[in-house]
Amino acid sequence: MDETLGPASPVTDRETVPQTQNRPCLVSLLTTGDPQTQLMCLVLTLQARQQGSDVFVLLCGPAGDLALNDAPEAATAPQKPNGMSPQAMLRKIQDFGGKVEVCALYMPNRGITQDALLPGILPASPSQVAARILAPDTRQITF
Repeated sequence: MDETLGPASPVTDRETVPQTQNRPCLVSLLTTGDPQTQLMCLVLTLQARQQGSDVFVLLCGPAGDLALNDAPEAATAPQKPNGMSPQAMLRKIQDFGGKVEVCALYMPNRGITQDALLPGILPASPSQVAARILAPDTRQITF
């Protein structure tokens, strides 16, 4: 397996990107409820993953709705130009090995439990999120 992925090397299978602790990490903090902005954040996150970075998405506030099994239509409606919805892109990130969590305040303030969330999405630990953000070789984007 080739362990060097350049910027122009698309990943076609989640197994192609090796899991190592020495890779750069992108932390994507997503708070907006706007589907186009959500999708742009997630497109960039997937691109970082495809280019060999570990990725972590933290969904807070209105963006937390992307994690719901019964998500609002705005989260599941296809967007131009490729017909991908924000929730579908989020799941694609998971399929490629990205980690997705909802902020610790989301579930208690929505009055929901973890069974309302898509498979593989967990409530975040603030101390672990802070450690990820402060780790060397980590970059952060916020939308």
